[in-house]
Amino acid sequence: MSTFLRPALSLVLLMTVVTGALYPLAVTGIAQVAFPEQANGSLVHDDKGQVRGSALIAQEFKGEGWFQSRPSAGAFATVASGASNLAPSNPALAERVKTDADALYQASQGPVPLVLLTTSGSGLDPHLSPEAIAYQLPRVAAARQVPQERLQALVNDATLRPLIGPPVVNVLALNQALERLAPITKP
Repeated sequence: MSTFLRPALSLVLLMTVVTGALYPLAVTGIAQVAFPEQANGSLVHDDKGQVRGSALIAQEFKGEGWFQSRPSAGAFATVASGASNLAPSNPALAERVKTDADALYQASQGPVPLVLLTTSGSGLDPHLSPEAIAYQLPRVAAARQVPQERLQALVNDATLRPLIGPPVVNVLALNQALERLAPITKP
């Protein structure tokens, strides 16, 4: 019995050390050297050096003077990330989408883009299409009293064009640029 047990326990111990300690330490070390920004969460800092969020995770922005992210099924909490898992036939989903559409609707602009009404698979997608940002442009320009052309220049600067897929805009980065351009003043 010990002829089988001792090698088996030794192998379990060895593999635990290799896969549970040595390999993770090696991967972490390589990531810190090769990709330090990504390995540390792709954090976004404000002008004062304070962390404002991550370029990889959507945030909730409230108020007329901000570009809004996609809705989040997990209330923008990373622990509860994921889709709502509500079927298209679920009345709760239809009611939420209708409520959001009514809140975002601008008569002069036509229907609200679908990306502003539906959650992403993770519930934390930080990007929107340039069309979804353009739909919000008049509202943000009016709230901040900034010409739409100036905001469109910010959107153009913040638009990312990946090798594969359509152009996207990181909402957090855009709102940070917006804050530098025209901070909201409190009365």
